[in-house]
Amino acid sequence: MARFLVTGAAGFIGSHLVEALRAAGHDVIGVDRRPGADVVGDLLTLDLAPLLDGVEYVVHLAGQPGVRESWSQFPAYLAGNLQTTQRLLESLRDRPLKKFILASTSSVYGEAPMPAREDGPAMPVSPYGLTKLAAEKLCDLYGRTAGIPWVALRYFTVYGPRQRPDMAFSRWFNAALDGEPIQIYGDGSQLRDFTYVADAVTATQRAALNPVVGVPINVGGGSAVTVREAIRLIAAITGRPIRIRQLPPAPGDMRETRADTERLWREVGFRPSTPLEEGLWQQYRWHLAQRA
Repeated sequence: MARFLVTGAAGFIGSHLVEALRAAGHDVIGVDRRPGADVVGDLLTLDLAPLLDGVEYVVHLAGQPGVRESWSQFPAYLAGNLQTTQRLLESLRDRPLKKFILASTSSVYGEAPMPAREDGPAMPVSPYGLTKLAAEKLCDLYGRTAGIPWVALRYFTVYGPRQRPDMAFSRWFNAALDGEPIQIYGDGSQLRDFTYVADAVTATQRAALNPVVGVPINVGGGSAVTVREAIRLIAAITGRPIRIRQLPPAPGDMRETRADTERLWREVGFRPSTPLEEGLWQQYRWHLAQRA
């Protein structure tokens, strides 16, 4: 079995990934600024050398998330998405690493034509997307100059149990359960490629252990729906009447996200397959359990 370092290990995707890796028999060191990780601390100040001793795979999930806040909090995005990535990569120089996995995002595509292809244009429309694309370029730089084997996984709107409270489905489920209106930005016709967290975790594990290196890979759910269609599913699942409060479109919100997942299938041998309704039921049950 392999030895992994997972950053952002106490987070949404990270906590699921750590559980899956350990269940598969791997040795995992989880790092996060929040409690719940094996090592609690900031990647910008931690002594990384002892953490990396003997590590074969690094999965770098830690970062500064969120599109809308990135306009007003740009220094935090530079630190969380760029400086932490550069510090990790520099610490891995001359180490016998098998793979560095970077958590990237569909936000790097921005105004690119959909479905988005990895070899197509990346045209981010938010500082968040820009910093994530720059982090990918850092990986490419260290791959070419220091020989670090890397892959960037461009996750498309991951959802499921433990989703961050600021993310759409968490906000909408909680609003429905509390009898509050659901807030949406724009008219709700925006198209989103939603990806269930277990599928994202499987793709991450397989990309780490697969020979593929030096490329970004889309991780998308496979069937895009509009925001209003997703809200109708939430209404059906919760059995609650849904009221919608429409807010103006937010700067940096993409009109459409759809992933071309041919590279994921060709290079990793996996395609996400969890239907949106099934995944939403799982997330709904988790929200109910949190309230019990």
